[in-house]
Amino acid sequence: MSTAAAPVAVGGAPLTPAEVLAVARHGARVTLTEETRKAVRHGRERVETLARGEVPAYGVSTGFGALATRHIAPDLRARLQRSLIRSHAAGTGPEVEREVVRALMLLRLRTLASGNTGVEVATVETLAALLNAGITPLVYEYGSLGCSGDLAPLSHVALALMGEGEVRDAGGALVSASAALRAAGIAPVELGAKEGLALINGTDGMLGMLALACMDLDRLLKVADITAAMSVEALLGTDRVFAEDLQRMRPHPGQAASAANLRALLADSPIVASHRGPDCNRVQDAYSLRCAPQVAGAARDTLSHALTVAERELDSVIDNPVVLDDGRVESNGNFHGAPVAYVLDFLAIAVADVASIAERRTDRMLDVSRSHGLPAFLADDPGVDSGHMIAQYTQAAVVSELKRLAVPASVDSIPSSAMQEDHVSMGWSAARKLRRAVDGLTAVLAVELLTAARALDLRSPLEPGPATGAVVRTLREHVPGPGPDRYLAPEIALVQGLIADGSVLDSAASVTPLH
Repeated sequence: MSTAAAPVAVGGAPLTPAEVLAVARHGARVTLTEETRKAVRHGRERVETLARGEVPAYGVSTGFGALATRHIAPDLRARLQRSLIRSHAAGTGPEVEREVVRALMLLRLRTLASGNTGVEVATVETLAALLNAGITPLVYEYGSLGCSGDLAPLSHVALALMGEGEVRDAGGALVSASAALRAAGIAPVELGAKEGLALINGTDGMLGMLALACMDLDRLLKVADITAAMSVEALLGTDRVFAEDLQRMRPHPGQAASAANLRALLADSPIVASHRGPDCNRVQDAYSLRCAPQVAGAARDTLSHALTVAERELDSVIDNPVVLDDGRVESNGNFHGAPVAYVLDFLAIAVADVASIAERRTDRMLDVSRSHGLPAFLADDPGVDSGHMIAQYTQAAVVSELKRLAVPASVDSIPSSAMQEDHVSMGWSAARKLRRAVDGLTAVLAVELLTAARALDLRSPLEPGPATGAVVRTLREHVPGPGPDRYLAPEIALVQGLIADGSVLDSAASVTPLH
């Protein structure tokens, strides 16, 4: 795991989505300040006072959920915490991605480091040590209802802190938690009163996935402007509809940013200039070209709202009960995932629509009745060659899946814990489907990029604009231009990689800044 990224300080200032990405995806180390340790010790002292008292305190000297009415004797409380973690580590399904688990661990660490959860300093330090050692507990797809925290996923992490269960080591090998901790020189934690509860009562998994998706979509929506501009050129569309004065008549910030990108990307395009004169008999372009900034702009504004929610959540302390600064320990409902779940679902809707309009542009480039002079399916020898016919089928299949993934998870609720937890958010499920949607949008944009670049090459001797031309040149360093049919799947995968690693965006941005 790379340690090139700058260390991220946990405790004090809120984390940013970029810091979540740095730790989760790029292996940045985490650090704890002495001020953080002081706050944690202060919170722990309050919990220990309650544990010694006669008055029952939820999660400290009682059971959990529907079993909260039982008072637990002092000699059983350590067993209570261990039993909580073991019984709640009940996930199933496919293994969750490493970056998601690391994001979840980081965000739980951030709440623990606040001092408002009442855990031991050693517990906070051990969780940080796991992150820095690249040890990733096995977490599974199913087990969270998005309320009372991401209980099962966080319990699998807590289990590893106890030296139980299975983990992936820094090299990705599957090993026992006890062996991984021993090899890294990390002692397992011995959970005290309330600590098991504090380790699992947070919305960290769904929030981590939201932060990662926001960072990815910020890049993908810029790429969507790039592929749209390339398609406008390839289809001999006009750039007049993207004029700033027209966009000001409907002053959505996302639309303005997308239209500004399209203007910049199409600036000085010989292809656009070639049909701008009075001889052009085109009255107006199809919606998929003309309305590109309206659709991408709405997605941008949805992303902006989602980022606002993510930033608020990254400044939140999610636990139940919480230790307040005045020493009170109070139950609350802040673990409910509704705020996060809603925006996860909103983003899935926006992703599906951005992908849908991109697929429509691709289809136009392949249809001789709508492509304005391009060969059928952009084939080298139509009839003998199929060109990009089936690449568009692939797009259509992905878009169809994205529409299913856009069905909101947050409208569902299945009561649990003997009706104590009678309304849940399903935010974890919303986050899981958004991750698949982000991958799907990347694939759809990759196909549009490949198709538009091929179409632009076929417009020769006319040249694309400087910015879109730079994108085509970057692509041609990896993928050959038009010619007889060849194996397309590796090319689609390669372009997905160029989108994901920022190469496509960087090539356009080297010519013109993008918003």
